[in-house]
Amino acid sequence: MLNIAIFGSGSGSNYQAIAEAIERGTIDARIVCVLADVEDAFILERARKLGHPAIYIDCAPFKTKLDDAAEARAIDVIKDNGGDFIVLAGFMRIVKPGLLNAFAGRIINIHPSLLPQFPGLHAGQQALDAGAKETGCTVHFVDEGIDTGAVIVQKKVPILPNDTTETLMNRIHKQEHLAYPEALKKIAENKL
Repeated sequence: MLNIAIFGSGSGSNYQAIAEAIERGTIDARIVCVLADVEDAFILERARKLGHPAIYIDCAPFKTKLDDAAEARAIDVIKDNGGDFIVLAGFMRIVKPGLLNAFAGRIINIHPSLLPQFPGLHAGQQALDAGAKETGCTVHFVDEGIDTGAVIVQKKVPILPNDTTETLMNRIHKQEHLAYPEALKKIAENKL
């Protein structure tokens, strides 16, 4: 059984999809805690409603990474709650070596593109600007690079002629809600 700590920065819709898949028995896992770097992130409200420990991690003075004292606190929180696996679900910070070493090979992320295409921020807009015909989402292991870890699952989404970033990202998010539970099921069943 996977004992999952979920990190997020926003609404938590991927967290919700994972929690529902666990509740249905699709994934042999339990969510031990939910951490967010934004004090009023809706993911924390979702976690409270579902009875999962909801913890705010203050990452100051850093704006783009989880490092130093915040990283050490996150590691302690995960271990104190019995976590052995990390899911980054809309967590908008770069994970640094302390966390990567503490949970080596046990951190995954979801990215809104078919990696290795369009890594980093604004992947939907990158795809539109490039004139791509399709994009999608990728669940991958996290390593020291930006969106460079081994791919677990990808879901494709066509880019339609009249797409805006918003319409494209809405369709990608629907696929993310399928991809993350599928990836976690593979990991929990040792089918990688």
